[in-house]
Amino acid sequence: MMPDYNTMQDDAFRSEVRTFFESEYPDELRYILRRARWPEMKPWWDKLHQKGWVAPSWPREWGGMGLDQSKMLIYFEEMERHGVARPPDQGITHIGPILMHYGSDAQKQYYLPRALSGEHIWCQGYSEPNSGSDLASLRTSAVPDGDDYVINGQKIWTSLAMDSTHCYVLTRTDANAKKQEGISLFLVDLKTPGITLRPITNLANHAEFCQVYYDNVRVPKANLVGALNKGWTIAKALLGFERLAIGSPRRPAYALQRLKLVAQARGLFADQGFLDRYTQLKLDVEDLGSLYGRYVEQVKRGEQVGPDVSMLKIWTMEAWQHLAELLLEIGEEEGVLDGVRNFGSADKPVEVDALTTFYMSRPGTIAGGTSEVQRNIMSRYVLGLPVERQGQQQP
Repeated sequence: MMPDYNTMQDDAFRSEVRTFFESEYPDELRYILRRARWPEMKPWWDKLHQKGWVAPSWPREWGGMGLDQSKMLIYFEEMERHGVARPPDQGITHIGPILMHYGSDAQKQYYLPRALSGEHIWCQGYSEPNSGSDLASLRTSAVPDGDDYVINGQKIWTSLAMDSTHCYVLTRTDANAKKQEGISLFLVDLKTPGITLRPITNLANHAEFCQVYYDNVRVPKANLVGALNKGWTIAKALLGFERLAIGSPRRPAYALQRLKLVAQARGLFADQGFLDRYTQLKLDVEDLGSLYGRYVEQVKRGEQVGPDVSMLKIWTMEAWQHLAELLLEIGEEEGVLDGVRNFGSADKPVEVDALTTFYMSRPGTIAGGTSEVQRNIMSRYVLGLPVERQGQQQP
């Protein structure tokens, strides 16, 4: 049985986490700027699984660490401090919590242990070509046929689908229903006949996404999550978990650390103008960490994440972009060159890849729902402001 780490003193827990990360995490994977791939992260995943540390936010009865807010923040702070990359963990951060809330007993018993062990690696089948941020306009269909549903359609921007074994796919199961009705969520094995993956290379020349084609893909009816045609409620809950995962302060914290290194090497902390900008961004990252911890605690209590989680996603991604822009600015000529550059001296090198940091931050305000969409969600569902439609104010 997993020990109850919440009974430990914070300092003792931090020391245990730090010692494990420093002794076991591969040096060559520290502070990588691209999305980590499964083959390179599997040995680290196996170590985490053996120790029982794959799912820090999951309840202990499902094999998680069950960490409270303070311990969760310590865990992620130590990941950030040591530069531990995020593995392909959507089975832990996304579909795992959804199955705990909405899945059948059979689905929980089968899928949750395999997500923990890394036998199943999950990706998300939500976005579609020509749909933009309007997820409810999806066209991928699932039609009943005997004991199966037959899925046809396309998904795009499916992160790391090429490394995944399974995908949770949002489909339309009632073509005559209103746009946000008649939608269902299915669990799909990517080895199923009829599925084609085509990797997409991003601006930084990394194969991070895929376009996925579903051509008469047969999925057992038992793989439907929750009730038929009630997938929109599940989809919104899952987007909440996604925005929680995306809203982790890890990426802006990495950028802040690189900014600090370059600024120290160039003596910029003696410049009051730079110091003011740096301090404001540093406080943003620290406040972001506190806000993130609040939502983590909410999930641990078994509560659904509400629409206000959109503020976390906005804050994280825009802070990351501001940090990357300032890093590029102080990097000057070296900052706009590809690859790792030495911003220090020959005897005291400070090696940072400023340009890739900038590249990777650019899509941050688009992935998982654009900042514009997040602000609309906040204004309508949190602040209760009127929404303008077709030139008229709506209550």
